[in-house]
Amino acid sequence: MDKIPFMKLSGAGNDFVIINNLAGVVDSTDTDFVKKLCQRRMSVGADGVLLVEKADGVDFRMRYFNADGGEVETCGNGARCISKFAYLNGIASEQMRFLTNAGIYESEIVGQSVKVRMSDPTDIRLNVPLQLEDGMHTVGFANSGVPHVVFFVEDLEETDVFDLGQQTRYHSDFKPAGTNANFIRIQSPGLIDIRTYERGVEDETLACGTGSIASAIVAATLGKVVSPVAVKTASGVELKIHFDVENGEARNVYLEGDARVIFVGELTTDAWNY
Repeated sequence: MDKIPFMKLSGAGNDFVIINNLAGVVDSTDTDFVKKLCQRRMSVGADGVLLVEKADGVDFRMRYFNADGGEVETCGNGARCISKFAYLNGIASEQMRFLTNAGIYESEIVGQSVKVRMSDPTDIRLNVPLQLEDGMHTVGFANSGVPHVVFFVEDLEETDVFDLGQQTRYHSDFKPAGTNANFIRIQSPGLIDIRTYERGVEDETLACGTGSIASAIVAATLGKVVSPVAVKTASGVELKIHFDVENGEARNVYLEGDARVIFVGELTTDAWNY
């Protein structure tokens, strides 16, 4: 029986199967492989799969696949977890550079945390009208490597994240790629509470790094928060977002938070042959 070494890491509640694919042990075009690995109770179960692959001029290339098998540009929590994986497996030192589909990231192991310099957000939009089934909403938008809509809410616990998130994700305004949806409550200029509906997972997740970045940037551009911003995710774990905002643009964006090794093992063919 073929076996593939892997680690499962969690970043703020986002969990990932991570595989060293420098030798090409995994066919990255096999979306069914990814979908089956991510299916909980039938296989390892995860929000996504991360592959470490070769790239010129950097330590490695990060490939990220959502649980639906689709490859997307990037993942903030995944970037921290793959950094920890690369460090633990001798692929990179404590300070590293790696290629993503959203550009080159710089990352540093800082004790038990990982701090990643992300790409600068683009297409920041404020006070955008969005018609949903329950009426008109005023939202923000930013592409922090992947697209994110940001809702400001008062009662975060009672917000129907799944329903509103799904409507937003498939809204005609964001076709064809769709968008993620974040629901935030401002606690103070340095603290945000957040819940996120993620496309590709097609459900609420316990955390989203790029969603936390987009939310902090939109809120800061509106003058509601200042850097650094602690973002308390649905898992209860806080992420810290560092950035500069000037004239409606964001620069020098860093995502800092945990990257925990949940377990180390080997995938057998039973993990994807069912």
